Amino acid sequence: MAEAHQAVAFQFTVTPEGFDLRLSREALKHIYLSGIAAWKKRLTRLKNTFLTGVYPATPSSWLVVVMTTVGSLYCKVDLSMGLISHIRQCLPSSRYLSFQNRTLLSATLFSTGVWISGILVFRQTLKLLLSYQGWMFEPHGKMSRGTKVWAAITKVMTGHKPMLYSFQSALPKLPVPSVQATIHRQYLESVRPLLDDAQFSKMEVLAQDFQNDTAPRLQKYLVLKSWWATNYVSDWWEEYIYLRGRGPLMVNSNYYAMAARAGNSVHAILLYRRRLDREEISPVKVLGLVPMCSSQMERMFNTTRIPGKETDILQHLVDSKHVAVYHRGRFYKLWLYYSGRLLGPRDLELQFQRILDDPSVPQPGEEKLAALTAGDRVPWAEARARFFGSGKNKVSLEAIERAAFFVVLDEEEHCYHRDQEDCLDRYAKSLLHGRCYDRWFDKSFTLIVYKNGKLGTNAEHAWADAPIIGHLWEFVLATDTFQLGYNEGGHCCGEPNLGLAPPQRLQWDISEECRMAIDGSYRVAQVLADDVDFHCFLFTNFGKGQIKRCRTSPDAFIQIALQLAHFHDKGRFCLTYEASMTRLFREGRTETVRSCTSESTAFVRSMADPAQSRCERLRLFKLAAEKHQLMYRLAMTGAGIDRHLFCLYLVSRYLGVESPFLAQVLSEPWRLSTSQTPQQQIRMFDLEKFSDYVSAGGGFGPVADDGYGVSYMMGGENLITFHISSKFSSPETDSRRFGRQVRQALLDIAGLFDAPPNKVPN
Repeated sequence: MAEAHQAVAFQFTVTPEGFDLRLSREALKHIYLSGIAAWKKRLTRLKNTFLTGVYPATPSSWLVVVMTTVGSLYCKVDLSMGLISHIRQCLPSSRYLSFQNRTLLSATLFSTGVWISGILVFRQTLKLLLSYQGWMFEPHGKMSRGTKVWAAITKVMTGHKPMLYSFQSALPKLPVPSVQATIHRQYLESVRPLLDDAQFSKMEVLAQDFQNDTAPRLQKYLVLKSWWATNYVSDWWEEYIYLRGRGPLMVNSNYYAMAARAGNSVHAILLYRRRLDREEISPVKVLGLVPMCSSQMERMFNTTRIPGKETDILQHLVDSKHVAVYHRGRFYKLWLYYSGRLLGPRDLELQFQRILDDPSVPQPGEEKLAALTAGDRVPWAEARARFFGSGKNKVSLEAIERAAFFVVLDEEEHCYHRDQEDCLDRYAKSLLHGRCYDRWFDKSFTLIVYKNGKLGTNAEHAWADAPIIGHLWEFVLATDTFQLGYNEGGHCCGEPNLGLAPPQRLQWDISEECRMAIDGSYRVAQVLADDVDFHCFLFTNFGKGQIKRCRTSPDAFIQIALQLAHFHDKGRFCLTYEASMTRLFREGRTETVRSCTSESTAFVRSMADPAQSRCERLRLFKLAAEKHQLMYRLAMTGAGIDRHLFCLYLVSRYLGVESPFLAQVLSEPWRLSTSQTPQQQIRMFDLEKFSDYVSAGGGFGPVADDGYGVSYMMGGENLITFHISSKFSSPETDSRRFGRQVRQALLDIAGLFDAPPNKVPN
C-alpha cells in the first residue's frame, strides 16, 4: 500500500556496483517535523516548570528588579546597604572582568537574591493564608470582618493568571488529628445510633484501652510521617485501598460517567490533554477563591495499571502519540499526529470510519482478551508475565498500555428515552462493565462510543477520584457542542486528509493455554457483572434551587433523604459513607463523612411517628442538616476520622501491634456508600439555558454485598440525577425499590417546607 511505503524513511539494496540507497523525502519530512514537535514540547515543559516554580513572579519582574538595582547605583544610591560591594569583593579576580563589570555582576546577583527571597516570602505568606479555614465554618451569608480581610488578601495573592500547578507548593499539608478527637468526638459519636447500650459500652472500653495503651506510639509515627511526606495518607491510600486489591477492578473499583454526542469528542479530549501538558488549565478554586490541589491531573493520560501478584503499579508516561481502539473483537493502534501536528476532528472521523469498515475477523483469542483486565488480578499478572513477555504479544500489549487512553467503538445503542423506564439502567450497566471483555479496565480511562453516537467513559480509580474525570468530561461536552460543531451532513467540520495511513491492526499469537486463562477471567467477571442491579433516574420535581430557598444545604438535604429512604427500605440504620474531598491540602484525595448521625436518625424516627408535629420534624431536620454540614466541613479541613484510623491501623500492622479496637473499626461494612458528582467545575456554558447538554453524571458498584451504592448529581437548579447500585444475590436489596424510596423521601421532606404533598407511583 502507498501509505506503508511512505512510512519507510529509506531503503537500500546490495548490487554488484555497491549499495543502492533510496530516500523517501516525505518520510524524512515527517520525521523532521515530529522531532521539532517533540523538542517544542520538552521546552514548553521546561518553561512551565520554571514559571510554576517562581509564581507569582515572572522573568520580566526579575528584569525590573535588576534594572532598578543597577539604575540606583548609577544614581549613586546603594539600595543594598553595602551588600553589592561585599559580593564584588568575594568574586574571584579575573583580567576579563573590569571593575564596572564586576559591579554589574554583583548587582545582578544581589537582585536575583532579592527576587528569590520575595518569592519565598510570598509562598510562605500564601501558605499561611490558605491554612486558615475559619471561613468554612461561618454561617452562610454572614462573614466576619477578619474573614473579609483574609478573603481580600487571598484574592489578590491568587489572582495573577495562575498556571495549573502554580499553587502546589503553597498548599498546606494535611494535618494529623489528635487521637482523642478522632475517637471520642467523632468515632464513638458516629456509631452511637447504630449500637444498643451494651454494644456501645463494649466499644467505649475498647476505644479507651486503645487511646491509653496503643494509640500514643502509633500516633508518633504518623506525626513523623506527616513531617517528612507531602501527605501522610495519600500514598498509603493509593497502595492499600487500590493497588493491593486482588479482586476485579470491574464493578468493585472502576466507575463510569455518561454523556451524549461522539463525533468530536476524541479531538476535544486531545485538546484538553494539550492544555494539561502546557499547564494552561486554571486551578479549580473553592468559591472562586481558595485553590485546590491539582496533582491528580498529572496521571490522567498515558497511564495504565500494571498487574502484579502482590500489588499493582501505575505506569505513567510523559507522552503518548496514539490511542488504542477496540471494535468487534479487534484491537487497533491509531496515531494522533501527522507531520508533527494533532489530527483534526475530520481526520479522526476518517480513521474511526476505516476501523468500522474493516471486514477482518478477530484472531484466535483476541475477541475476549480484555477479560483478563476484568477478572482477578493475580491470574492476570501471571498470564501477562507468561504469555505477553515477548514477540508480537508484547508489542501489541505495549501498544495498548502505552496509549494515551483506550477507545471502544461499541455496537450497542444507548440513550435516554422518557418513555423507557429502564433505558438509563442498561446504559449504566454497559458503561460499568460492558460485556466484560470490551473494556480495558487497566487504562486510566476508556472512552466508549456507541453506535448511535452517544458516549460515556469507564475510569480506573487508583490514579484519581471522580471529580478529575468530571473536569475533563465537562470540557469535552462543552467543546464538542459549542466550539467544534458539525456540518449539515452530520460530519465533523473540515476536510479529511485521505493520505493518512490507516490505523494499525494489532497482531496476537494467543496460545490455547492463554485462551483458557482468558476464559477463566471472563467467567469470574461475568458472574460479577450479572449480579449488579442498577437503577438510574432523573428526579425533576425540584432541584437545588428549591432546596436553597429552604435555607438548607442541598447535599445535607439529599443525605438526610437517603437516611429516610434506607430506613423505609430496610427498617434500620446502617454505617453510611459519603466521600468528601481533601484537596485543600497538598496531594489530598478524599475523606469520609459518616452521614448516619444521632441527629439524622432522630429526624427519621420522627417522620415514622404520627404523633410528631410538623414543627418538631422541621426542628429535628434542621439540627440534622447543621450536624451534617459540620461533619462535612470537618472532613474537608483535615479533621475527619476514617483516614486517620486507616493510617493508625497500617502503622500497627507495620509494628506488629494487635489492636482489637482498630480491627473492629476496619471490619465494619459500609452498607450505604454515597458520593456526589460535582458539576460546573468549568463554567463553559449556562446549565439553565442549555439544560439538554447536561451530563447525567456517573456511578459505581455497591461496596457491601448486602448494601447500596448511590451516586447523585445536581444538574442545574431543577434536576437531580441518581445512580443506585446493589446486588441481585442479596435478598435485602433492590435498586428499583430503593429508588422509589429515595423519590418519596425527597418529596416527604420537601412537604415539611409548605410544599404540596406528593406520592411516588408504584
